[in-house]
Amino acid sequence: MEKRQNRECIVAPMSRLFCKARILVSIVAAVAWLTPQFALSAPQHGLAMNGDLALKLDFTALPYANPDAPKGGTIVLSESGSFDSLNPYILKGQAPWGIRVHVVETLLGQNYDEPFSMYGLLAESVETDDARSWVEFTLRPEARFSNGDPVTVEDVIWSFETLGELGHPRYLNSWRKVARSEITGPRSIKFTFNTPDRELPLILGLRPVLRKADWEGRAFEDSGLTPITGSGPYKIAEFEAGRYITFRRDPNYWGADLPLNAGVNNLDVIKYDYYTDQSVVFEAFKAGALSAFREGNAQRWRDSYDFPAITSGQVVKSEIPHQRPTGMTGFVMNTRRDIFKDIRVRDALIHAFNFEFINKALNGGELPRITSYFANSQLSMTHGAADEAVSTLLQPFADTLPADTLTGYALPESDGSNRNRGNLRKAAKLLAQAGWTVQDGVLKNAAGEPFAFEILLKNTATENEAIMGIFVDTLKRLGIEASLKLIDPVQHRERLKDYDYDMVYFTRYMSLSPGNEQRLYWGRDGVTVPGTRNYMGMDSPAAEAMISTMLETKDGAQYNAAVRALDRVLTTGRYVIPIWYNPVSFLAHDAHLHYPKETSLYGDWTGFLPDVWWYEK
Repeated sequence: MEKRQNRECIVAPMSRLFCKARILVSIVAAVAWLTPQFALSAPQHGLAMNGDLALKLDFTALPYANPDAPKGGTIVLSESGSFDSLNPYILKGQAPWGIRVHVVETLLGQNYDEPFSMYGLLAESVETDDARSWVEFTLRPEARFSNGDPVTVEDVIWSFETLGELGHPRYLNSWRKVARSEITGPRSIKFTFNTPDRELPLILGLRPVLRKADWEGRAFEDSGLTPITGSGPYKIAEFEAGRYITFRRDPNYWGADLPLNAGVNNLDVIKYDYYTDQSVVFEAFKAGALSAFREGNAQRWRDSYDFPAITSGQVVKSEIPHQRPTGMTGFVMNTRRDIFKDIRVRDALIHAFNFEFINKALNGGELPRITSYFANSQLSMTHGAADEAVSTLLQPFADTLPADTLTGYALPESDGSNRNRGNLRKAAKLLAQAGWTVQDGVLKNAAGEPFAFEILLKNTATENEAIMGIFVDTLKRLGIEASLKLIDPVQHRERLKDYDYDMVYFTRYMSLSPGNEQRLYWGRDGVTVPGTRNYMGMDSPAAEAMISTMLETKDGAQYNAAVRALDRVLTTGRYVIPIWYNPVSFLAHDAHLHYPKETSLYGDWTGFLPDVWWYEK
């Protein structure tokens, strides 16, 4: 065919011109049909989940960092529990979370003043097509591990493959969606996807890049105490398993002058001390052993901060606002257990929980209740009937959802007294509808089996023990025998991993740009696959569909509607007894520690302490 066209082009100048134009049009059409991404893509300095990047190519610093902050100083923070591994990327063992944020880097870094936008860190550029069916990263030539070795595309491929095949289950879902990885240049690597998912380029940008040579001669999936050689601003210095770990700033850090790092990583030393008893942490802070303490109790913040270090000015109190969703904190019911499979039973226990009385007893009634998983944000469900966009998304699943998912739902409220009579009557009625009645003072089902369950708590969480102590006493009035089981953090982690509990304390933070992590939290695989975050064991076709819509749509309005719809599915499923949240974070700290006046959308939650803090006398 080509030869015939060429011969035709020889006939005359005008015919030749026409033929060349026809061939050019044909080539362009073929390229557009076969690979439209080539016409649409170009290397960029960053990538946003929705909309445009807030920071231009010539940005000089993150908006919540102080580029003039001095370097130096030490900060000592607390961690609960223990650690027995220095590999935070596998299911086995417990590793310090600080390794992931101080030692190991990713291809892209996040600006926390945007819902979800990423900028080049190890990668100098990122490129994708309009459909986001592939992504290509180009590494910075100067990127180095702390031992001086360059970060290579081979390190990237090995890291991603190893994490996806041998790493923690949180890496598995996204890796399944990668059809092919290929080296496209000396510093470039391309990933092609097999599933529509607009978040995947950003998720891969957040994957840790490890030094392949670190694991020569040892199994990646085995935990151990051999330090990781990272490319990040800090190196692991001294540590004693289970007691403390120290990170020391690398004076030869390759990325110190990047705009993304201006005013970040200011402290010379970051130390984490581990405590098994949270009540001891506050005393350690008061005695000067810790540099900062995050207070979760509003009443104690108001009444108990009068110790000598406060009155002398050595310690100051800061209140830091945020615009992040509340997430969900409370007590989750494991629907893998027969006793919690019936939604009427779960609804009854939510009614029996006297939030207003407990909040007053422990917080002076000052903290608002969490009303849904994305409350305190534009992604939150409304408590009336679903709007048209949300209703359209949920209507195909109406038969599988509680009626009030579409018509409207709100948590029960009590009169604030310790009796809670009205809600207990409703709880008893719901239990009777589910086949549970009081027989000789004990709530039993038709088979004569008593309603009894265990509430699993860490033995370090004294406030949760106080909350559940009140709840257990209330349940006795319904004929329910609930017991508290206090165990150490290591046992607690193992039982969570295996879903070996009836009810357990639960915290799930939410971002302003939810995506793939939602499958880890609520996906049906988590009903049986150990190690996910689906602690309630939910299996909801509606939730799966909403997450798919969130990942596939290019329309911002539809994305928001899908999140609000997911919020309705989760909340009206009655899986968790919610407690409270604080719209302002309470942080007491050494007076020599400072943070920028401007904070990000997420406040003190992430990318804040110790990231942008500095020490100055």
